Amino acid sequence: MDLYPLFRPFLFALDAEVAHDFTLDWLKKTQSHSVLRRLYAQKSVADPVTIAGLTFPNRVGLAAGLDKNARCIDAWAAMGFGFVEVGTVTPVGQSGNSKPRMFRIREAGAVINRMGFNNKGLDTFLKNVQKSRVRGDVNHPQHGLRLGLNIGKNAATPIERAADDYVACLRAVYPHADYVTINISSPNTKNLRDLQSNASLDALLQTLVDCREELKKEHPHKPMFLKIAPDLDAEQVGLIAQLLQRHQVDGVVATNTTINHAAVEAFEHGAEVGGVSGAPVRQASTEVIRQLRAALGPDFPIIGVGGIMDAEDALEKVQAGADLVQIFTGLLYRGPVLVPQVAQALQAHSVSVQNS
Repeated sequence: MDLYPLFRPFLFALDAEVAHDFTLDWLKKTQSHSVLRRLYAQKSVADPVTIAGLTFPNRVGLAAGLDKNARCIDAWAAMGFGFVEVGTVTPVGQSGNSKPRMFRIREAGAVINRMGFNNKGLDTFLKNVQKSRVRGDVNHPQHGLRLGLNIGKNAATPIERAADDYVACLRAVYPHADYVTINISSPNTKNLRDLQSNASLDALLQTLVDCREELKKEHPHKPMFLKIAPDLDAEQVGLIAQLLQRHQVDGVVATNTTINHAAVEAFEHGAEVGGVSGAPVRQASTEVIRQLRAALGPDFPIIGVGGIMDAEDALEKVQAGADLVQIFTGLLYRGPVLVPQVAQALQAHSVSVQNS
């Protein structure tokens, strides 16, 4: 059943962030209720794939940013996701940028946000992770769900001290994650994308790799991914690829939102400051994936995200070189039914490739 079209007019009549918060509150309250959960639950598609040493139940994940405080992990599992990435979390809770800070651009299938890593901080985040039933019950039918924990820096932390925040987060989340994503690509924290420059990224990755080596003395190896922006030229992508390999980072998430507003500027709210997600970022994200695959070779793990509004968009990401995909804005526009639709399409594609 696809009930989302019945609810969407109500949600879209609300301010975008109010609708977002209302939805998360409702999912949190209903995720443990077997009857109410059926309103959004979808049949999980079995398409196991092993990437970065982890076996994922299927190739479709939830992108970070939707559930910043890890409140609804069990609800996302019920929707059929093979993996869920929650956060971005920062060491200390922060309110983010001033409101309003989230805007729908319906004509373009887009959202603009300048949230600014608003979250409750590490303590609340990890308590929520530990409350997840799907994670805690080995007999739960969706226990195999993989969980990514996405980390960032506080806005008040000077950029030259950014590594301190990332290390604090990595130490805290490492025991609880299946993989950790280093978010250096949000356009909504001042100077954050400067960390994508060659020297800054080289130093940051070395610090985090060293930290992980210490953590591995007490905990199993956890893959570490880097999340990058779509607003990079081929040379920048190539340099990042070299650093990923040099520091033996386990994978890359491509991409975050774009600062290019060309596709939305003609519409109401199109000139709002912030990152653009949804359909307008699809092409740029796919091109970065294609460049990464060419630079990294056939085996380096890539998670493709950006503008996946239907199954064809997801296939485009995979054909460009992504191993897994994530959705966010497409879920807001299409609802939970998008998850199995994408998963089934990628499963069929995988079978076709294996048989060719």
